[in-house]
Amino acid sequence: MSTTPLPPPGCPAHGLGPDGLQRLYGVEAERDPMHLYEKLRAEHGAVAPVLVHGDLPAWLVLGHNENLEVARNSSRFARDPRVWRAVQKGEVVPEEHALGPLVTWWPVINFNDGPVFERLRSAVLESLQRFDRRGIRRYVMRFAHQLIDEFVATGRADLVTEFSIQLPMLVMTQLIGAPDEHGPKLVRAVPDMLEGSDTALASDEYVTTMLYQLVENKKAARGHDLTSWLLDHPAELTDVEVLAHVRVVLVAAYATTANLIANTLRMVLTDPRFRANLSGGRMTLPDALEQVLWDQPPINTVLGRWATADTVLGGQEIKRGDMLLLSLAAGNVDPEIRPDLSQSVHGNRSHLAFSAGAHECPGQDIGRAIADTGIEVLLARLPDIELTVDDSELSRRGTLMSQQLVELPVAFTPKRAGAAPAAPPAPGPMPFPTPATAVHVAPPPRTRQLWPWLGRLFRRR
Repeated sequence: MSTTPLPPPGCPAHGLGPDGLQRLYGVEAERDPMHLYEKLRAEHGAVAPVLVHGDLPAWLVLGHNENLEVARNSSRFARDPRVWRAVQKGEVVPEEHALGPLVTWWPVINFNDGPVFERLRSAVLESLQRFDRRGIRRYVMRFAHQLIDEFVATGRADLVTEFSIQLPMLVMTQLIGAPDEHGPKLVRAVPDMLEGSDTALASDEYVTTMLYQLVENKKAARGHDLTSWLLDHPAELTDVEVLAHVRVVLVAAYATTANLIANTLRMVLTDPRFRANLSGGRMTLPDALEQVLWDQPPINTVLGRWATADTVLGGQEIKRGDMLLLSLAAGNVDPEIRPDLSQSVHGNRSHLAFSAGAHECPGQDIGRAIADTGIEVLLARLPDIELTVDDSELSRRGTLMSQQLVELPVAFTPKRAGAAPAAPPAPGPMPFPTPATAVHVAPPPRTRQLWPWLGRLFRRR
């Protein structure tokens, strides 16, 4: 790992590493990534040389067509991080590197191609497709009303902390078949785990241990849920694979859907086009969601792909083992396909918000349903809702992969909690087995890298 010191804040070279290459981490990259993407596009074109954590070289794919080329060609650009030359040369020890969780291979769809990927994806995709959209809407309505009831009488709320962050996780807790009491805990643990805080490891251990317990109990008593369907799928996933994919779906649903809800609410509250169109009935909420997926996708950048052989992309010579990052946000505003960003993209779903190709997000329809229904309930309950600060005062915190609104403070006419019609009851998951049949385990030992002990954990009887 490079020990090159970072320039002090305010230095003209801040954000630049060795050879003048742009860092994709640090203050500049996190403060205004879209400005950074456009600067790189102007300097290098559709594919730009950059540095990731540790000042390791990589390529940032900025062009829309180039993003599609990488995403749709797994034979040239693999998802397996073991192809990364920095790993093969020993320059990166995944469990010690800042990007460790994102570049540590594991038998999940994220890190595989070919027959292994096809087997795993079939299980995940077909299990997700078993959910009825109306059933998902009932879950969303139930929890949206519950969350709104918590603040509706006060006339004020922060729609990030009190709504958008909580709603997807509460719904997904039901979809994976976990008991209700895990919902609030997961609302706290999953964001903490992803943000790399001082308690991230403890949160990671909680999530993994909870999911292990869930899998063990579902083996004893199936339910109408994702975990049970993965266990029963003809692809014959191992217990470890079931846990890993429930975890992938849970984390992905939180990260993307929470951002999508917050970004759409911000646009509805601040953009005259949206507010006028929505109130006038000329733009549906799904249309508004699609516009946001174009202009402000939940994920800025996807890490990563790795070149399987020397190749050329966007005029750049890519070497075997090079890392590539797909900039979905930059691809969506590529002037080659959107020369005028003020023009509506009504009815056009060719954005990159959920990536593309074989690894396109399999749960995107569930994310859309949660966001669409949740926002619909909120606007119906609070029709006079208004932002209490100017749009320019809203702040975001960023990472290599995404930016999240810190808060979205609003005011509205106070109402009595529970005054709205009760949401239709959602079909609850089957309860955990009784103590006589349930398999209980002690929490696993603390360790920096949790994945290695999962195999041993599942073999323990």
